[in-house]
Amino acid sequence: MYQWRKFEFFEEKYVAKCMIPEEQQEDDTNEKVKKERKIECCSSGRGKVVTGFDDGTVCLFDRGLKFNYSFQPHSSSVLFLQQLKQRNFLVTVGEDEQLAAQQSPLCLKVFDLDKMQSESTSTASPDCVGILRIFTNQFPEAKITSFIVLEEVPPILLIAIGLDNGSIYCIKGDIARERITRFKLQVENHSDKTLSSVTGLGFKVDGQSLQLFAATPNSVSLFSLHDQPPRRQTLDQIGCGINSVAMSDRSEFIIGRPEAVYFYEVDGRGPCWAFEGEKKLVGWFRGYLLCVIADQRTGKHTFNIYDLKNRLIAHSALVKEVSHMLYEWGNIILIMKDKSALSIGEKDMESKLDMLFKKNLYTVAINLVQTQQADAAATSEVLRKYGDHLYSKQDYDEAMSQYIHTIGHLEPSYVIQKFLDAQRIYNLTNYLEKLHEKGLASKDHTTLLLNCYTKLKDVEKLNLFIKSEDSIGELKFDVETAIRVCRAANYHEHAMYVAKKAGRHEWYLKILLEDLGNYEEALEYISSLESSQAGMTIKEYGKILIEHKPLETIEILIRLCTDEGDKRGQSNGVYVSMLPSPVDFLSIFVHYPHSLMDFLEKYTNKVQDSPAQVEINNTLLELYISNELNFPSVSQSNEGSDFLNGASGKLSNSSAQTNGTIADHKSSDKDKGRRERRKKGLHMLKSAWPPETEHPLYDVDLAIILCEMNAFRDGLLYLYEKMKLYKEVITCYMQAHDHEGLIACCKRLGDSVKGGDPSLWEDVLKYFGELGEDCSKEVKEVLNYIERDDILPPIIVLQTLSKNPCLTLSVIKDYIARKLEQESKMIEEDRQAIDKYQEDTQTMRKEIQDLRTNARIFQLSKCTACTFTLDLPAVHFMCMHSFHLRCLGDNEKECPECAPEYRSVLEMKRNLETNSKDQDRFFQQVKSSKDGFSVIAEYFGKGIISKTSNGSTSGLRSGNASSSSGF
Repeated sequence: MYQWRKFEFFEEKYVAKCMIPEEQQEDDTNEKVKKERKIECCSSGRGKVVTGFDDGTVCLFDRGLKFNYSFQPHSSSVLFLQQLKQRNFLVTVGEDEQLAAQQSPLCLKVFDLDKMQSESTSTASPDCVGILRIFTNQFPEAKITSFIVLEEVPPILLIAIGLDNGSIYCIKGDIARERITRFKLQVENHSDKTLSSVTGLGFKVDGQSLQLFAATPNSVSLFSLHDQPPRRQTLDQIGCGINSVAMSDRSEFIIGRPEAVYFYEVDGRGPCWAFEGEKKLVGWFRGYLLCVIADQRTGKHTFNIYDLKNRLIAHSALVKEVSHMLYEWGNIILIMKDKSALSIGEKDMESKLDMLFKKNLYTVAINLVQTQQADAAATSEVLRKYGDHLYSKQDYDEAMSQYIHTIGHLEPSYVIQKFLDAQRIYNLTNYLEKLHEKGLASKDHTTLLLNCYTKLKDVEKLNLFIKSEDSIGELKFDVETAIRVCRAANYHEHAMYVAKKAGRHEWYLKILLEDLGNYEEALEYISSLESSQAGMTIKEYGKILIEHKPLETIEILIRLCTDEGDKRGQSNGVYVSMLPSPVDFLSIFVHYPHSLMDFLEKYTNKVQDSPAQVEINNTLLELYISNELNFPSVSQSNEGSDFLNGASGKLSNSSAQTNGTIADHKSSDKDKGRRERRKKGLHMLKSAWPPETEHPLYDVDLAIILCEMNAFRDGLLYLYEKMKLYKEVITCYMQAHDHEGLIACCKRLGDSVKGGDPSLWEDVLKYFGELGEDCSKEVKEVLNYIERDDILPPIIVLQTLSKNPCLTLSVIKDYIARKLEQESKMIEEDRQAIDKYQEDTQTMRKEIQDLRTNARIFQLSKCTACTFTLDLPAVHFMCMHSFHLRCLGDNEKECPECAPEYRSVLEMKRNLETNSKDQDRFFQQVKSSKDGFSVIAEYFGKGIISKTSNGSTSGLRSGNASSSSGF
């Protein structure tokens, strides 16, 4: 204890005099004299200091011990008082006037300091809310030696009063409403002959449990108040005097004896601190132990403040005789016997640290900031300064240990820069390791640490750093940085381990493929991944895998896109749509079309109803129809040409022939492969367009373009015919000069009976007419079909074939002869029809004239309708039909027998007149007819196109009407 350092962590704030108005009394000569007052008790709280005097007066002081006001709660003397914390109440114990001889003058009062009541015009006192007599018949009177109040749940108070007879009177309840309970505690057993007075009390509240410490000159006891009745426990057989008791922040009971200061907890004596000297006063303030020690030799009093955690004396000063020790406004207030006061306050942390730094007491400074629970930034600053001090002394190991404690607050670059020297690489490695353990390392820190490991070739530490169980789970280093540094240092195994543990599959495969070239292991690793991860990985590295391991890669892709291991099967269209599409992986086959074709074929064989079936078929068609499926690189072609050019002078004739044979063999293999592919392409064109569907499972326009670009005539013919583009079909045959196929196609597609287009023969005839070569055989065959279906008039046929100079008249002689004979027969038939029509017309005209000029004699004797004898009234029509008037009914203007025929003729005429106004229909019929002249003639024959005036037409209509009327 004597070796403890002394520091001035506290300073005197001010020295004040308690300016208390002195009481004035009159002497025998009636002169007023001042009477000296004595302070009996003190208390503090809620921003004020309260003192009680021997004349029953209580004074209240504000900050700086400035007198506020006073009042007299008791008539004689104030023995004890306590300012409550939760409420602005003051509890006092003092002597009042004796109302009866058997009653004790001591009473307890509770004052509400927020409520003032006026006593007279000049003074005012707080409202007294409760008065209680301390001693009763059950609780005999004794001298009070200690007093303490515990605020439970307001307004409940627990008051413990220690007596000189070794008893403790406890009062619990609401004193203002007089709802209280009393009980008594006995500190020492009654069997003891001598009873010791209670010198100190202290409450300990721990949750629901409430305990009371009690000290006498000979013992320390503990009462468990939560037990009924309260249970007593003796903690020690030594005690203390009055004013040598205090309670610490951790609810430890402190007693001071001449030889030492003792701490007690509920289970007995705790630590003991040896301080020599009589302990006049003991206190506790913010973790500091306060003692006023009297030196027996010199009689001087010393006030010491002890920092028990750091084992130092924070303040020491000689003081006058102290009567009371208080704590308010963040200061320690010492009340002296002479009523003077000394206020001592703690210095700020910065001042205390500066004091220690000047003396290079960094360990003390560190302990100080840690025990006083300073913020982390302040602690880190102290550690940094200590580290700098050690670094300047070249104690690098200890300096680094201090810098490590600053991690999280001190910028790492400050430390790293100091230890970048190669001779400090071990210290730097240690710092970087701690930085990673706390998860505060950046990418640059990871790079630097791994470089330290690789520079030191410390594989063991590298393994520990990389392969620790929780390193990656807690992200103690940047994964990408670690992988990159390990790769650069050729620690591929470590890089792969980090990538795999962190789930960075792309990095793992990049090392396998780019650094190690281990394609088989890469494929196995991809197979072990989830479908989504495997798909993303193959998209990135598929080109390399297809180049070196095409079959294995395709197998993995098939498993991904079909999920063969799943038992749900491919028939579930919804499930298939959730799988990766083969279209997503087309980019990896950009230089390997054969592998792409193999992949898509295997996929289509397994999955029939893929959502991407159209895109897949389009890609396959492009592969099947393309002329060249190989894309040789420029370097390969250059190397081959250089080899041949360099060796051309050395090749013999036999070697040249051999090379020629190899080239022919390669060419034949290429042609064979092309034929097989196009056979597959034609099969796909047909199978992907079933007869019952309107649209195929591929893009028709794309298919046509591919067939045209690669001169795939079979595909074009199928597509044109399927789309009913018959003219384009025969155009393909014409371009290929395939006359036999052209005629066969026209036979199949030009038959109108089977829904074909007969106009194809016209195009074929035109083609042969403009061909410019002898094609007599084909022309004769074409003319047979033109003649059979009467597609073209002979004049058009002659004009068309006349353009071919290689054709002779003998080709069409028979055709012309048959046509002329046929035309002659038709002319003769037309003449006979004309004569018949002229004869009928003449007969009609005579009949009309007869009707107009001659009378008609009606000789019918029976009614045409009912066939009974005709009697009057009767109606006779010009058509020679007669009817009873009753048989006609309401229709008397037209003959019932002839009217339907007449109306049908009129309706036909109206329709013809209406059709004559539809010009589009007329021209459409002219265009679509084989003989447009016949259509025009028909319109003229039906009277649709006529120059007859409206007047003559109307006249004709009126004549017809009159002829059908009655008399």
